Amino acid sequence: MHHALWQSVLGEIELTVPHATFTTWFKNTELVDQNDAGIIISVPNIFAKKQFEVKYNDLIKTTLAKNNIIPKQINYIITTTNRNSRSNRETTVNTNQQTVTSADDLISRATTNTQTQATPNAIGGLNPRYTFDNFIVGSSNDLAYTASRAVAANPGVKYNPIYLYGGVGLGKTHLMQAIGNEILRNNPKKKVTYISSETFVKEFLDYVRFKKKGFSDKYRDVDVLIVDDMQFIAGKEKTQEEFFHTFNHLHQNNKQIIISSDKPPKSIPTLTERLRSRFEMGMTIDIQLPDFETRCAILSIKASLSGVTLGQDTVEYLATNIKTNIRELEGALNRLLAYAEMRGVDPDITTAEGLLGNIRHSRPQHISSKQIIDRTAKHFQLEVSEICSEKRDKYIVVPRQIAMYLLRSELHLSFPKIANELGRKDHTTAIHSIEKIEKAIKLDFLIREQVASIREKLYA
Repeated sequence: MHHALWQSVLGEIELTVPHATFTTWFKNTELVDQNDAGIIISVPNIFAKKQFEVKYNDLIKTTLAKNNIIPKQINYIITTTNRNSRSNRETTVNTNQQTVTSADDLISRATTNTQTQATPNAIGGLNPRYTFDNFIVGSSNDLAYTASRAVAANPGVKYNPIYLYGGVGLGKTHLMQAIGNEILRNNPKKKVTYISSETFVKEFLDYVRFKKKGFSDKYRDVDVLIVDDMQFIAGKEKTQEEFFHTFNHLHQNNKQIIISSDKPPKSIPTLTERLRSRFEMGMTIDIQLPDFETRCAILSIKASLSGVTLGQDTVEYLATNIKTNIRELEGALNRLLAYAEMRGVDPDITTAEGLLGNIRHSRPQHISSKQIIDRTAKHFQLEVSEICSEKRDKYIVVPRQIAMYLLRSELHLSFPKIANELGRKDHTTAIHSIEKIEKAIKLDFLIREQVASIREKLYA
């Protein structure tokens, strides 16, 4: 009975929250008990418990009420298992369902993989440690993750080519190699090759210079070709021509092509039009900066993989102060854990503040409303007075709406405060503007790129 009720609740919640939110927080929960005193819900870890108590408790209450259940209180408990037995409770992932594992299961698999693969056996240039199981999904990479799983399940059929782009350290390489590793896991006979565009350029030059044989066959006689950092092929006309023919051969034979870059095809200078059009013919997806919840989840799981449980305040301190990319986030965590181990101290917030205090000196300690408005105006080559004016020209309205969105997302200001900062009297204008940009980010590449660019410059 508990199971049926909870499945009904989860079904309704899945329709009201983003896919990444549901799979990351709700999917691995259970209704443990229901009585007159209230109900008990199990969650996988301490961070999830905090999220439910603070952020999602009202949503669960409302959904339960729709199912005629009005509990006096809701208690969240952590389902824990002895560390030594973790490897015995792995969960199989169905690639067709595109599921996301819980933090505990993810830790279990990563630990098991580390034990069985002490020495990585790179096949076709792939690193076996890059898998979907240890990729943290958030709102910033949800679409890329889902599309990548679809490609891994049906290579050469769905989304061909798939083109991932975004700033450094956001997980593009991880996702690309995860596709390759998943394809090999499903069919070990598949020929998968991973290279960087720099390697492709170098090998092509050697082929031209020294008349080396077999260059074309090497990249055309594969089932899956994965090319990282495609932006480096820009300006190299002969190399682009060779890749054009390679691309055509693979695509016409239904072979999967996976590409990554730091920018979308149309923004790569001196990229030939025929390559640009082919890159855009499949699925082009951007990966944005990870949001706060995703950064916290990454820190908690990475620390757990090292056998350490970080306190909530320590996790939030690191996630608040490092917003640029995942590599820097992991680097800060590694420094903290290494220092704590050497000194024999706990990696708590005091240690983190002392050791990583220079992080705050390398970027603004506190982003102010003025900085956000100034940076937005500068990005659109406007005067601050124009953004804050009563003008309703489109070239001013959109930047003003983006500034309001950033004031809300970065500073969590109230709607009346946001309206006041932009010279508006009615806070409903702020509500409308923020909702409009939130929707536009999901559908409009240009708006998404503009917001990401301004945000990166704020924390650069």
